[in-house]
Amino acid sequence: MVAVAALLACHTKEKIALYEEQPVQRRTIVVSASAAGVIEPVRTIDVKSKASGEIIDLNVETGVNVKAEQLLAVVDPRLPKNNLSQAEADLDVARAQLEITKTKLDRSETLFKSRSITESEYEDARLSYVTANAQVVRAQTELENARDQMDDTRIRAPVDGTIISKSVELGTVISSPTKDVGGGTILFRMANLDTVQIRTRIDETDIGKVQPGLEATITVDAYPERRFSGAVLKIEPQAIIEQNVTMFPALVRIANPGHLLMPGMNAEVEIHIGRRDDVLAIPYAALRTPRDAASAATVLGLDSAALDSLRTGGSGRMGGGGGGARPGPGGAARSGNGGGARSGGGGGMRSGSGGGGSYIVFVLRDGRPAPAVIKTGLTDLDYIEVLEGLNENDTVVVLPSASLVASQEDMRERIQRMTGGGIPGMQQQTQTRPQTGTNDARR
Repeated sequence: MVAVAALLACHTKEKIALYEEQPVQRRTIVVSASAAGVIEPVRTIDVKSKASGEIIDLNVETGVNVKAEQLLAVVDPRLPKNNLSQAEADLDVARAQLEITKTKLDRSETLFKSRSITESEYEDARLSYVTANAQVVRAQTELENARDQMDDTRIRAPVDGTIISKSVELGTVISSPTKDVGGGTILFRMANLDTVQIRTRIDETDIGKVQPGLEATITVDAYPERRFSGAVLKIEPQAIIEQNVTMFPALVRIANPGHLLMPGMNAEVEIHIGRRDDVLAIPYAALRTPRDAASAATVLGLDSAALDSLRTGGSGRMGGGGGGARPGPGGAARSGNGGGARSGGGGGMRSGSGGGGSYIVFVLRDGRPAPAVIKTGLTDLDYIEVLEGLNENDTVVVLPSASLVASQEDMRERIQRMTGGGIPGMQQQTQTRPQTGTNDARR
């Protein structure tokens, strides 16, 4: 019986704290569609070397920010250097041969004019000069190629960015993509992290509300108290079906000053699909549908006649309108615009209602709760916009959920059935204590 008494006492305390008072206040309501994704660079670049050979110098590590043309690594230049020296020597030989053939051509022209040599000998001299000139051009080309090959041993950053991975160490022998059919060795992977993106998926029920250009707020586990701003870049036209849920891939672009957002971070995205600034709002949990208002009125000890008259007088106005809210498990309104949450899909979305409806709330009038019909607007599932029926100075009553109230009533009825309407043990103690007190007084 002691346990039953404690349970009943606890139940009585719960009934004392029957509701919470919340003032009607002005606030900004933002309806967001939530999704999950992973931070990734907008563009990654694989850095390879045109030169083959052994890495003899490394100047950067992962995480380092580099500028375009900054030196990253050096490949053993001995073979390209030898080729360059040979090309320079070949050019000198070609130029000397050109000078000799030029002198011979000039002498042949003089002799040909004096009829000292035949025309065939003169043509041979001209051909030798042209051939020597071609040798000079060829040698110059070979020299330029040798210089390029020598320069290719010094691997430089192609663009401004951050080194996000490194695949080689000192002493690694690499191959060139120009000579290796396998594509050559990747030395570094780099990306510009000034702007990053999140690749996420949008439920098909929300795709009609999300469009490119919408603002988004991003949070990551590394900075739970910080909000990053972004925008929807695009929505892919081809759907993906996972666990019988149809999703559409989408990209959200984010400015990343300071490079706080790093590739691979898990992120939560809230795409702002609706907004109301400085509007009257009440807690979402204060709403009651006509079906749930009766149980709430009973808990509050209100006369059901007043609620019946309210229903009768407002029956033409009650209920959701189009995109209004639907009653949830606790009698509160839930989103009824087809944008509710659905499990699966690796990051589905959940959004508030974009439409309005009429519902019952309990307002404090002269210190006592009284039912009132209100017209609602946008909701973020925490607060809901009030269009009609309440003033800024009003205070609404937030009750526990209908299921909680029902469980409390069931518990009370079970206790009463168990004790037969009372608790005999407690009554017996009440009767015996005065008797003991009287005996003590007589003594």
